[in-house]
Amino acid sequence: MDTNTNAVEEKQLFGHPQGLFYLFFAELWERFSFYGMRALLMLYMTKEIFEALAERDVAAAAVYASYGSLVYASTVIGGRVSDKILGMRQSIFLGGILMAIGHFVLAIENDIAFFLALAFIVVGNGFFKPNISTFVGSLYKYGDPKKDSGFTIFYMGINIGGFAAPLLCGWLGETYGWHYGFGLAGIGMLTGLIFFWNGIKRNVFGDKGLPPSQEIYDKKILGIPQKTLVPILSFAAAPVIAYLLASYKSVTSEDSFLGEQNIVNIIFKLIGISVLVYMGYIMAKSTAEERKKLFMAVLITLFMTIFWGFHELSGSVITLFADRNVNLVGMNASQTNALNSLVIVILSIPISFLWVYLTKKNLNPRTPYKFGFGLILAGLSFYVLAMSGGSADGNGMVPMYYLIFMYIILSVGELFMSPVGLSKITDLAPQRIIAFMMGVWFLSSAFAFQIVGFISKQLAIESTDSNVGGLDTLNVYIDGFSLIAKYSIGAGLIVLIFSPLMKKLLGKVH
Repeated sequence: MDTNTNAVEEKQLFGHPQGLFYLFFAELWERFSFYGMRALLMLYMTKEIFEALAERDVAAAAVYASYGSLVYASTVIGGRVSDKILGMRQSIFLGGILMAIGHFVLAIENDIAFFLALAFIVVGNGFFKPNISTFVGSLYKYGDPKKDSGFTIFYMGINIGGFAAPLLCGWLGETYGWHYGFGLAGIGMLTGLIFFWNGIKRNVFGDKGLPPSQEIYDKKILGIPQKTLVPILSFAAAPVIAYLLASYKSVTSEDSFLGEQNIVNIIFKLIGISVLVYMGYIMAKSTAEERKKLFMAVLITLFMTIFWGFHELSGSVITLFADRNVNLVGMNASQTNALNSLVIVILSIPISFLWVYLTKKNLNPRTPYKFGFGLILAGLSFYVLAMSGGSADGNGMVPMYYLIFMYIILSVGELFMSPVGLSKITDLAPQRIIAFMMGVWFLSSAFAFQIVGFISKQLAIESTDSNVGGLDTLNVYIDGFSLIAKYSIGAGLIVLIFSPLMKKLLGKVH
């Protein structure tokens, strides 16, 4: 059946396919669970798991970076399994169940349970995240100008969850106990699955998201149907990943050519190389036009990696900075994670309409230009934090309005890049590998967490004092923010300078 014709005939709501809004609420609650946990994670590790360590910031940074890298790298595997075996619907269900288990296990007060919980979330996210985003793209016909707008609306759902979760989970976690906050995140995940199931029951998705081949879906390996074998292997992978996450200490000396690496760093680099080799194989087998599109997809993924590498510091260094060196008013440090999503929620619709308006006027900037401006805005946001040191009091505490202003600028940069990139990946990827390419897109976040881990270690504070603060601590953060600003602005300028060359090489590829 022609899916493009289907997309036109589907029931519309506010000018968009009705299925968009079911996916909107499913993703909203899934992101509620994810960001609710993330808001607490770094503080929980520095104040509980690694509290007694002098290098608690370094240990927490290593686990945070390894977890973040694996949680997004897993989307490549999940995307490919969806393309070949499960289809998007079954992948989303399996991923959601695994993530819910992870959040509920995280509510158990035990160090072993902590790493096992993170592992379940890693595996679950691999199935859930690339497929629900791909599902959104499948609702629109190729080249539909409403697709960018639809992804921006979908992105607003992500950030409603991202706004509410830190406020509620952060309040529960820091007021009544960390594990109450983690438990609420698990309830959020189950709520997301209920919304998705309701959409299927109402048949708003038509025939989309089904297994690519019933024969392959039911095919037996060692006497077990693949539809059953995939969940079994997924559950079995969790203890292995938990072990890797718990091995956060360096396993190679600084004299080694590998430098100071832990097991996850090494494995992740091998995964990255493997994906690049496989991408080369796919491009060699593709047509000339497909190669242009795939090259563009890889390019914008690289730009996004740089942006996320700085943006994701919000869950680590910036949260610690807020806890230790910001005069917070009306919220605690974990709740400041809601500021980014609040701005996204407020500005998503206006910027969505902006792209539609500019398209009608034939003034909509090409994707590389949007990405260049996004990187420059990210750099300016960190420059704001770097300037906050000039307003510090005698205890090294800075006014909260610097943090708020920083999140406003960073969020606008995010809207220039992330939803637009999501939309473009679904346009640029050939249908036969679309979920895999969405996994590669999310791999940008996996690489970004390696950047996060590196920066977080450079800005780590060595102390067992739970009330780290003072002008010395402030100076460490301010110097780091200043360097980040320079690198991000520089990267954005390079993208803008080379954007005309990209147009020349890629022609009509937008």
